[in-house]
Amino acid sequence: MYTRRTSTSSPSTIPHWKYDVFLSFRGDDTRKGFTDHLHETLRTQGIITFRDEPKISKGKAISGERIAAIEGSRFALTVLSQNYASSTWCWDELLHILKFMEAREAVLPIFYDVDPSDVRKQMGYFEKAFTQLEERFSSDDKTK
Repeated sequence: MYTRRTSTSSPSTIPHWKYDVFLSFRGDDTRKGFTDHLHETLRTQGIITFRDEPKISKGKAISGERIAAIEGSRFALTVLSQNYASSTWCWDELLHILKFMEAREAVLPIFYDVDPSDVRKQMGYFEKAFTQLEERFSSDDKTK
């Protein structure tokens, strides 16, 4: 198991990281191009990176191993692409990332083939995805 120590921490509060970076992305959009290149570049620079493998079943809940990888990562890079917004899996993963990393400002979004203002203003691909997400959570609340 790999652990990383930050040089600015005192010995009693040294965080141990299994990964330097957790990569979150929509596989169909970026796996065989941008994300593969990013992962390889990080790896060759000695940055230990977690990314999912294509064998992970679509539609399944996020595994405990994946949640542990999020919690055990120092930073997260989130590749926001056109179809990232339409994936419930990606949204669930992003919620876990934000829950564990937002307080220490360790999440960096990468806008891949999407306009950052579309994400911020919920327009374009993200408008439809946010609408579907709201409908999903609204129907979940009604069934409880």
